[in-house]
Amino acid sequence: MSRGHLVVGVDVGGTYTDLFLFDEASGAARVSKVPSMRGQEATAFAEGITALAPLPGISAIVHGTTVGTNALLERKGAPAGLITTQGFRDVLEMRRRDRRQTWGLSGDFSPVIDRSLRAEVNERTLANGTLHTPVDPAEVKEVATRLLAAGARALCIVFLHSYANPDNERAALAAARAVWPNNDISISSDILPEIREFERTSTAALNAVLQPVVGLYLGQLDERLRKGGFGGEFLIVQSNGGVMSVETAQRLPVRTALSGPAAGVIAAAHIATEAGFADVITGDVGGTSFDVSLISRGEPALAAQSTIDFGLVVRTPMIEITTIGAGGGSIARVDAAGLLQVGPQSAGSVPGPVCYAAGGTRPTVTDANVVLGRINPERPIGGKLARLDRDAAAAAIMRDIGGPLGLDVTAAAAAILRVANARMASALRLVSIERGHDPKRFSLMPFGGGGALHAGALIREVGLARALVPRYPGVTSALGCVIADMRHDRVRTLNRLLSVIDPVELRAEMDLAASELSVLLDRAGVAFTGRLVTHELDMSYLGQTHTVAVRLDLAPDGSGAVTRDLLMTAFETTYRAAYGRLLSGAPVRVLNLRTAVIGRRPKIDLLSLAPDPRTSFEAAYRGTRRVWFGEWLDVPVLDRLALPVGCEVLAPAVLEQPDTTVLIEPGQVGRVDRFGNIIIAAVDEVV
Repeated sequence: MSRGHLVVGVDVGGTYTDLFLFDEASGAARVSKVPSMRGQEATAFAEGITALAPLPGISAIVHGTTVGTNALLERKGAPAGLITTQGFRDVLEMRRRDRRQTWGLSGDFSPVIDRSLRAEVNERTLANGTLHTPVDPAEVKEVATRLLAAGARALCIVFLHSYANPDNERAALAAARAVWPNNDISISSDILPEIREFERTSTAALNAVLQPVVGLYLGQLDERLRKGGFGGEFLIVQSNGGVMSVETAQRLPVRTALSGPAAGVIAAAHIATEAGFADVITGDVGGTSFDVSLISRGEPALAAQSTIDFGLVVRTPMIEITTIGAGGGSIARVDAAGLLQVGPQSAGSVPGPVCYAAGGTRPTVTDANVVLGRINPERPIGGKLARLDRDAAAAAIMRDIGGPLGLDVTAAAAAILRVANARMASALRLVSIERGHDPKRFSLMPFGGGGALHAGALIREVGLARALVPRYPGVTSALGCVIADMRHDRVRTLNRLLSVIDPVELRAEMDLAASELSVLLDRAGVAFTGRLVTHELDMSYLGQTHTVAVRLDLAPDGSGAVTRDLLMTAFETTYRAAYGRLLSGAPVRVLNLRTAVIGRRPKIDLLSLAPDPRTSFEAAYRGTRRVWFGEWLDVPVLDRLALPVGCEVLAPAVLEQPDTTVLIEPGQVGRVDRFGNIIIAAVDEVV
């Protein structure tokens, strides 16, 4: 591969670190999977890259990370302090008066910032932006010093109505910097200048507890890469599917929540669209979780707000992803009621499934697949293990599942897979049927190390049209890192009636936001193939709590005339699509303006990943293996990457490749398309 044209995508998951290297000059690609090292992610990251190519020859490294997400889920963020307006110290605990258990009188919740590290100061800005009570810098310094002494390592300042006028927050920031020993200090008007104090406080607080953790992690990575001779661009994937500089990620780490899964969705959208399937549902089966997202007409669904865990609300644009604990490492157990459960607990990479022979003792989904012959114990994915211990996996399944349920080992392993598939199917129904989508219109895009093992069962159970298995499913998220665009978003609260809004002033607000975001793109020093500016308004009828996101139909650069008629037409079209009818005559409110500036990065020509024209079905044949499909069958085993374009594989069949295993289940057929993807469908429905 040529030097200076290499781009590497790296997705660090709970079990494996996935890498995708692409040579922009020759079109060649290489993939790799290495075990993640909990607590030593930087080591696996650097070793995985250097195994693919020398660092000095790489032009860009793009990283999708779950470090921030894991820190929040496990409550391992840094201790942070909060300074807020007098009387608003407990916003994080009051939330929206929701509770973990909907029914019953008991529940528990621990905010990410303990009450002992939350302090108040005397200041007040009114909702219209009027500065009623200026903040006292001396009081801020005294409070910040007290929080520092109490153990806070980061600090966030959140004042009431700072979205309307940030002057008090900025004055407090200047005062706090005089006594704060590091740069992990921020104000809510820089992170989320938007109305609603809980969502703004929660987002700012989560950003604060992540700053030392994510900042240290990215700083160590950057330093290690530079010392190794890397001199190119180091970019981080955001939850919205775009990328940002390391500097921005260290300042706004809350935008990295769901970073890794978002990269997978970006890759899936690109692959599916190129293959001619604009409507897909992604199913990322990793070692710990099953991540699902719906892509309609080639566009991933974006949400303005998400909840990482109960009470941990992040209000920042992110791809809508539903996550459940059902991955290859998910632990199977029989509960106190005698029912078989799978997940959400996971064996992860350490100690891992029992078959890894690395200390794991509790049976997992991977163990069940090994026992049933679906995974080849002599050719484990990732290439780091010489073989998998099938006998140990069978013994653990028999001890924990078969014995308690009165099943033999085969029936017990099959039961584990049925329960796991049922949980995955429920997640697929949640994002499709329960949101008004006909699953027959959608194809499943399975990826991750285990997605293609379950694809056939899931399309049959949910009623999806087909499965589209990408060329390298085990490293799809890493591929998404390589092709993700750079994106920056900004929101500003307007809170005005449409009838009084000045279109000229609104146009000026839009242009200012686009200009400021474009500066961030320029600072990154990244070459783009083009730029896109989008504007969106959060609108509702007056008196309604919830808004609809109204996309304005403007030129690609965001230019174009803005009139009240344009805004009203766009609102009514969006509102009718969401609710089926309009509230004629009711006043319309414009709450927020959202602007995004996107720098287009080069996309991979997927034909460069297509099979070699000299391949043949005969060359791909690797013999047979006994596999359980309701009965033990002698099943042909094929080298998936050696299958030629246009080849049809009749079921049952096992297709192996270094990063995953693909199953073609009885009653189905797989066809290799021109990109090397495999389309799996019922025998009479293959496209």
